[in-house]
Order: sequence, then C-alpha cells, then structure tokens
Amino acid sequence: MVSRLESSAATRRALLDAARQLLNEGGPPRVTLREVGARADVSRGAPYRHFPDKESLLAAVGSESWDRISDQLKQLPHPTADDGATVLRSALNALIAVGREEPEVYRMMFTLPAQNPESAIAAATRAQTEFLRIVGGVVGPDRAHLFGALLLTSASGLASMEASGHLAPEMWQTTPDDVLSVLVNLVADQA
Repeated sequence: MVSRLESSAATRRALLDAARQLLNEGGPPRVTLREVGARADVSRGAPYRHFPDKESLLAAVGSESWDRISDQLKQLPHPTADDGATVLRSALNALIAVGREEPEVYRMMFTLPAQNPESAIAAATRAQTEFLRIVGGVVGPDRAHLFGALLLTSASGLASMEASGHLAPEMWQTTPDDVLSVLVNLVADQA
C-alpha cells in the first residue's frame, strides 16, 4: 500500500515532469496549472495543493535543473594537473547541455521568482559550490571565484547565443564547442 507521503511525492514528481514537458513544447505561455494537472493525469486541484501558482511551479522546474547539474558535478573527479581542462569542460557541458536540449528550462534556471526565491537561490548555490570545487582544483581555491565566474558567464552566454542562433558557425566560422575549448584551455593554463 502506498503511503500518503509517497503518493504526494509521486504527484509532485508527475506535476514537475508535466510542467517540464509543456515548458519545452511552448515556453512559459504553454504552462498552466490546469494543463499541467491534465498532462500529469491528476485531479484538477492537485497542482494547486503542491504549487500556489504558475511562477512557483516554473521556479521548481528551474531549481530541479540546478539540482540535476549539481548531482552531475558531484560525480566528476577532483581535477589534477593532467586532466584539469577535461574535468572543467565536462562541468561546463553539464550546464550547456540543458541550454541545448531544453532552452526554455534553461531560461527558468536563471529566472528568480518574485515571491519566495530562496529555494531557487539555494539550488543554484549548491551547483555553484560544486563548480567552484572543480575550478579551485584547477586554478587554486584563491582564484576559483574569479575564474569560476568567467567560465560560468561565458558558458551561459554560449548556451544563450547558440539557442538564439546568434552563434552560428556560418557567421563566426567556429562552433560553440571550439569557443568553449579555447576558454577552458586558457583557464587551465593559469594553473
């Protein structure tokens, strides 16, 4: 028999999955609590019991994406002098992959809800902490924040420009992956 807590967790999971699907299909305008509930095949009131409004639901989708990235970063080894660039590239690819595969979800990751932004900030901070651990392993803990900010803002820009078509190889005669490799190698050479 399924407990009430397990049932609630399963409903929440179904709602988040449905919201993510709808978001990927048509951006925030496509997501309504009613449509999320219908897609998740739950009662009409279920979405409202888990999320006070659409903004809270979208924030939860963004937070969950940060948590997924954090989990991926935790799996990466502590970089050494021999593999620092490879580990950095893997860490950045975890972020860029969301931008490539789910651009609307990616936008939600960087959108703070007007009300109760604490869980979104906490999720992003957990991923940042893991990322800084990796960067610090390459350039040293004293320079981790500077180079971490450089890498994350650059990777975010790459993901955004690629998603919008403004980083087309025809225009720049390079690819986002080539730009990322150069950036990662420049930082790794600072070690």
